[in-house]
Amino acid sequence: MHKLTVFYGHPEDASAFDEYYSSKHAPLAKNVPGLAQFTYGRCEPLGGVEPDYYLIAELAFDSRATLENALASPAGQAASADLQNFATGGVTMLVHESAE
Repeated sequence: MHKLTVFYGHPEDASAFDEYYSSKHAPLAKNVPGLAQFTYGRCEPLGGVEPDYYLIAELAFDSRATLENALASPAGQAASADLQNFATGGVTMLVHESAE
C-alpha cells in the first residue's frame, strides 16, 4: 500500500479551515480515483508541546502507480488546486510505502 500524507500548517483562521476542509476539500479528496482509504484528523499536543501541524490527512492507494494516476487525474488536480482556497498555514506532502 502506498500512502500520501498531507501535513497542514496552522491556519490563520482555524474555524474557517475546519469548515472548509470538512464541507469542501474532504469531499474532493474522497473522489480521487483509486483511493483505498482516506482519513484525517487534527493534531493534538503531546507532553505539553504544541504540534508543528494543525491537521494531517492520509490517502492510501494499492500501488505507487495508482497513487500517481490519482494525483494526475482531473479529480486529483482539482483537489490539489483547491489547497490555495484554505491552506493558509502551508502544506507539506510525503509519499511512502507502508510496511504492513
